[in-house]
Amino acid sequence: MDLRHRIHPALRGLVNRMQGYAFRLDPDAVHHGVPSPSATIIISFDEPLDVGWVDGRTERVQRWLLASGMHTSPALIHTHGVQHGIQLDLTPAGCRALLGLPIGPLCHTLADHADVPVGVPDDLHARMSAASWPERFDLLETHLLTAAMRARTDLPADLAYAWQLLGRTHGKVRVAELADQIGWSRRHLVNRFTAEFGLPPRDIGRLHRFGAAQAYAKKGAPWADVAVHAGYADQAHLSREFRALAGQTPSAWRADALGAAS
Repeated sequence: MDLRHRIHPALRGLVNRMQGYAFRLDPDAVHHGVPSPSATIIISFDEPLDVGWVDGRTERVQRWLLASGMHTSPALIHTHGVQHGIQLDLTPAGCRALLGLPIGPLCHTLADHADVPVGVPDDLHARMSAASWPERFDLLETHLLTAAMRARTDLPADLAYAWQLLGRTHGKVRVAELADQIGWSRRHLVNRFTAEFGLPPRDIGRLHRFGAAQAYAKKGAPWADVAVHAGYADQAHLSREFRALAGQTPSAWRADALGAAS
């Protein structure tokens, strides 16, 4: 079961996706959590999420409530035959409003919600676990709307503009051109991006391009067309990027993405 919930108008620009999922899989199945230009929030039911990085940079952890920022290598999710929960994809503005901190400190992390200023509290998680799917979405939406109303800091306008430009162009704006448009030096741009987002502009552009490729690929487009639409030089470049960022060939990634929550 894979159920996408429509984003409330007041949460648009903060939440890109709210998706429920419930899968029964091979107990030895390992799902790849691939990079994207967003923060990932997982609310697990039945069993905690068992996750670590493919490069082994930190030990595997178990999280009922996971918050993770952007990353440039895949996470490995050991399913134990079950994946049951809700995934939220948050924008940088959404991290500030709904988690109470910039997306940058969550870069390459697998944090518990107890480690962030806002997050999903344990009592809400318990009520959601016992509820039906419609009730779960209603409970979560109400919590997010309340958090958004109480938020005190917005994403700085100059950084928001630069982020949106990278998204609209699938990361095809050069760093020097981006700096010129904002009126900053290249060094200042890189420093501000890294402080706010956790990654420099080049990597964020790369994630926007890869995110576009994933969106096209999930629609079933041929890989050569995916490469063109997402802005890669050719299919070979696209394949190399999938191996680098997803740890899989494009075909293996598509089979994994269509068989589990991505």
